[in-house]
Amino acid sequence: MRHTLYLRGLRQVNHTVFAVADGQKTYRDPITGRPQAYSSGQQVKRSLLDTFADELGQERAPVTFYKVLDKGSLKDREPHSACDPAYPDQLIGGWMRAEKRSGDDKGGRPIRRRAPISVSAFRPLHPTLASVDTEEALTFDRRDSNPATNKVIVRDPKGNPVSDEDLDAFLSDNNQTLRRLNFLAPQKRAHGLFVYDVAVDLRRLFSVSMADEDPELDSSTIEKLKGEGWDEVGTTLVAPSEMQEQIIPALAYALLHWTITSNQSRTFSPMPPLAVALADRADKIAVAIRADLGEAALRRPSAQVQFDSVGDNSLFVTPVARGVMPEVEADVNAMDRAQAEIERRLRAYDYGAA
Repeated sequence: MRHTLYLRGLRQVNHTVFAVADGQKTYRDPITGRPQAYSSGQQVKRSLLDTFADELGQERAPVTFYKVLDKGSLKDREPHSACDPAYPDQLIGGWMRAEKRSGDDKGGRPIRRRAPISVSAFRPLHPTLASVDTEEALTFDRRDSNPATNKVIVRDPKGNPVSDEDLDAFLSDNNQTLRRLNFLAPQKRAHGLFVYDVAVDLRRLFSVSMADEDPELDSSTIEKLKGEGWDEVGTTLVAPSEMQEQIIPALAYALLHWTITSNQSRTFSPMPPLAVALADRADKIAVAIRADLGEAALRRPSAQVQFDSVGDNSLFVTPVARGVMPEVEADVNAMDRAQAEIERRLRAYDYGAA
């Protein structure tokens, strides 16, 4: 029996950005030297868990953020999550709590649960099949609108209004006008074919360890879960079958349909799926969806998308893929079939024997 379900997804990305705070993240491909856009595995996992919670119709587990005000500076301390697998997003996403308190209170024993899903970065399928471009400078322009409702206010560095006399003198001396216009800094945008990989550890998907070494639960949570119908199997607690059946369809949906929620409104891309591959070995998903170098690789590197089925119900190709492989066999219901197959594989595993 294989204990891991591997998934690779291929998506098309058009003129978008995967993050907002610091712009598009990039790394440099060591062979071609080209910058490559990517979204971190952490961001993909966050997006996947958000989609999972939405599909369940539940809010994510509560988190308390602690801050310390010291010498005029507000400093972050470790957030405190519930550390309770009764919350589905905690069961799937894991947790860690290592409290550090002041004085004689040393906090509780650290507890951590490594998530049963491992998520890769969302990155180009091949360096030649994706690009990251710098968008020309944008403007925020209100020059053609009513001046009475779109005013220009000028202040000094301390926030005080500048007098009309001083402002007129500055504009005259510097040959300038007050424009209702701001220039926005150029931004990087991602394009191309991107893949992500997910490994689902079935032994731990619905099981939480009670082992004393490197504990996942505190004693009070263990007793609470037992009272809520969790089965004690050796040194683990296994989620009730009703909870498993509730989670499986939502997880299967999230694995396929997660979206980057931090996507900027003016650069939205639906990131449509081209194909999804499933396997019980990591090498098979890498073979099923890949890019092969062309004959002219040494002179001008180029690559073509390749799909290979590595087993029954293991490769699902949507019609979007015909944009890069015109002759490929595709199915308008490919994603629905992929979700049904993921659900079948998750239900087929004997979690009580793990």
